[in-house]
Amino acid sequence: MGVSKGEVVVICGPSGSGKSTLLKTVNGLEPIQQGEIAVDGISLGGKGAHLSKLRAKVGMVLQHFELFPHLSVTDNLALAQIKMLGRHRDEAAARGLRLLERVGLRTHADKYPGQLSGGQQQRVAIARALSMNPIAMLFDEPTSALDPEMINEVLDVMIELAQEGMTMMCVTHEMGFARKVAHRVVFMDRGRIVENAPKEEFFGAPSTDRAREFLARILH
Repeated sequence: MGVSKGEVVVICGPSGSGKSTLLKTVNGLEPIQQGEIAVDGISLGGKGAHLSKLRAKVGMVLQHFELFPHLSVTDNLALAQIKMLGRHRDEAAARGLRLLERVGLRTHADKYPGQLSGGQQQRVAIARALSMNPIAMLFDEPTSALDPEMINEVLDVMIELAQEGMTMMCVTHEMGFARKVAHRVVFMDRGRIVENAPKEEFFGAPSTDRAREFLARILH
């Protein structure tokens, strides 16, 4: 399985099927037991692989925001840039503010995470990942911890990123999002990739009974 530059791949399947584990192996957060994963030509299993440098190039957004509660929104965005990319504080803060503008949160720059809604915190987490100039973005069920009315404000940012050509792998059950921006859908079950097809094929005529059963339940 490969993901091309600018491609949006949605990964779906029942709970416990290995979706999040697959995503985390791409970022070096889970060890590889067999096979090979290469990101931008760099093998994750190779000797001397610099996982910290890899993670700086591949942004990841998790279910639960993972913002530092004792830091302001601006400082949350600046910290990794300073520590991992060596940017000057003023440069990091300026980039953070531009990205907050992009996700519609510029007026919240001086607030703390606890003062924001769940949807706002997730948009800050997306801005933080983007501040590292990633070549690709990984989303692990980014809307699953949100109230229903907050989901669209996060999906709108993700749709905009996809339309701008960001390479993306997204674990999600938001099939409307998948229909709108995915190039391919990967369906997993019991730790295996069962289907890997263009979205038109997956939604129109899935090739396995298991995928048809899953779609019938989730779309209903």
